[in-house]
Amino acid sequence: MYQFSRAIYRQVAGDILEGEEGCLGHATNHERVLRACEAAVERLAYDRHYFARPARTLFNDIRVYFPMASQERVYMIIRRYLSCADEFLSRQPKTGYDVNGNPLQCRATTRKGTACQRVPLPQNGYCPSHQHLAETEDFEVHPLAA
Repeated sequence: MYQFSRAIYRQVAGDILEGEEGCLGHATNHERVLRACEAAVERLAYDRHYFARPARTLFNDIRVYFPMASQERVYMIIRRYLSCADEFLSRQPKTGYDVNGNPLQCRATTRKGTACQRVPLPQNGYCPSHQHLAETEDFEVHPLAA
C-alpha cells in the first residue's frame, strides 16, 4: 500500500514550503507530509468503513505545508491517488485477511464493549450475528420535530 502514499508524496514534494531544518527530533515539512500520506493510506487499508472522506482528511492535515497557489493542485493529486487506492482495495479478494495478512474481525462490539472476534462476511464487514447492524447503516436519521 505504500506505493500510493509514496506516489502522492513524489507528486507534491516540489511544492512543499521549506521550514526549519529537522534537528534533535524535530521533523522537517517533507517528513511531516510523507508521514501524513502514509498514515492516510494505512487507515484507508485498515478502516475503510469508518474513513468517510480520506482525501479531505489528508489534505486538511498537510495543507499548511503548501503555498495557497498550489493547494488546489495538491488536493486533486490526493483525491486521484486515494480514489485509485480505494478502488484497488475494493478489488482485492475477500479471504478473511486484510492487505497485510492479518485476520479480519467483525466491525461490531459486544455488549461488554469489546470488539467482536468473529470473522466477518465479505459483503459488509459484520459477522452473521451482527448482520442486523449492516441493515441500519443505509438509513438516514432525521431529527424529530420539537
